[in-house]
Amino acid sequence: MSHRKNKLYILLLMLSSWVFLLLAGKESLIKYLPASMFMSFLVYSENVFAERVKWWTITTRLFPNVNGIMPFVIGVFLSGSVWILKFTYKNIYLYVLVNFLVDTFFTYPFYSLFKKLGVWKLIRLRQYQLSLLFFVKSLLMYAFQKFIGDRLYSKNERPASKQQGLY
Repeated sequence: MSHRKNKLYILLLMLSSWVFLLLAGKESLIKYLPASMFMSFLVYSENVFAERVKWWTITTRLFPNVNGIMPFVIGVFLSGSVWILKFTYKNIYLYVLVNFLVDTFFTYPFYSLFKKLGVWKLIRLRQYQLSLLFFVKSLLMYAFQKFIGDRLYSKNERPASKQQGLY
């Protein structure tokens, strides 16, 4: 597959993720965006480290001087994190199950496709290690939402009487 087509696929993946993010609704965005942004920052930082120590490499970059993970961080990871939290938060067992399924899909079929297309490949990290890394990050995101995100959300809520203009 050509490098140009890969860039187009990555761009479409990122843009479609933004559409799905907007479909999550304003309340879900306000409630879960802090934890999702935390996760996105973590994934970006992890990628910078991982490429330095040769865990993996991203060979297709959407923009020449921008880290190759950026379209995924501000696209799929951000949107996916909001949606996973929206549907599974407050039920840790469901959260873990959904994350396991999504991470397994990303680690095996999705990775295999992108490796075949020449977008990215693992170097010193095996697929099961990547799955474990995803699992640890999903637990960190849940903890962030529980201990920080919920507090931020409750501070932004106003009593119903003030929202409706009642005194």
